[in-house]
Amino acid sequence: MDTWLIIVIIVVAVILLAGVVLGARRAQAARVEKRRGEAQELRSQAGEQARRAQEREALAEEQADRARKEREAAQAGLRRADEVDPDKND
Repeated sequence: MDTWLIIVIIVVAVILLAGVVLGARRAQAARVEKRRGEAQELRSQAGEQARRAQEREALAEEQADRARKEREAAQAGLRRADEVDPDKND
């Protein structure tokens, strides 16, 4: 085989190998970027879910406070009724 033909084959092989390596790196970079996007979306969804949960928790605490006050008012009413009731034995 002629020397120039061997050099051409080696150059072509190196170019092909460089193309494969470059293509693999680009594919990997694309996969990494896609996963970053997915992770960002998951973080966004989790943040929104946490915000909604916190709002529901605050609402539940508000309702519990109202219920506690209503129960205390009802108990005060019962105590007053017991005080007023002539049939209630002390």
